[in-house]
Amino acid sequence: MSRVRVNNFSVSLDGYGAGPRQSLDNPLGVGGHRLHDWLFATRGGRALMGHDDGEDGLDNRFFQAGEDGLGATIMGRNMFGPSRGPWPADPWNGWWGQDPPFHHPVFVLTSHARPPLRLAGGTTFHFVQDGIHAALERAREAAGERDIRIGGGVHTIQQYLRAGLIDEMHLALVPVLLGDGERLFAGASPGGGPPGYDCVELVSSPAVVHVRLCRAPVPAARPR
Repeated sequence: MSRVRVNNFSVSLDGYGAGPRQSLDNPLGVGGHRLHDWLFATRGGRALMGHDDGEDGLDNRFFQAGEDGLGATIMGRNMFGPSRGPWPADPWNGWWGQDPPFHHPVFVLTSHARPPLRLAGGTTFHFVQDGIHAALERAREAAGERDIRIGGGVHTIQQYLRAGLIDEMHLALVPVLLGDGERLFAGASPGGGPPGYDCVELVSSPAVVHVRLCRAPVPAARPR
């Protein structure tokens, strides 16, 4: 069965996955762009911008691993664009232009109906009003045996974490302090972090610390 993954999700030293006051000019909040400097220095990240250079090391290997094996992506409306409320007559079509980097179906959580948006390169945005479980069901159908990525933002990841639906998370801990914004593990268990996950990998590059968390196996029942 396909896995549900979070990959290449950047978090500041003080735990924020986005800065404060997100807007058209600051889609990741004030200062939030610094969370992704490491990614856009990699060969894979540079390729997204049409360049053929970039670093080819540990950070790039994590970036590429996060792109491999995907059949669908789920994201929140905040990640798709800055508009709120009912979709306008001339609606926003995403941050990524006419050829988004997904190349597979993308399911956008929203409270307002909108027809599917088909763009170049095999990317179609589907707008799901029925919540996270409905979006995951549709993503599983679209992905087949390939994996499903929970792309963000913070609130969307939190919803899937609380529902126990994420199998694996790769977080990039970035050495910046945002001071405010959207904290990824806000309201986590008193023990800290998401309950039910083990850290299975912790490695560092000069730019970031990579943390990989996997759902802990359910202990086998003791014989009676």
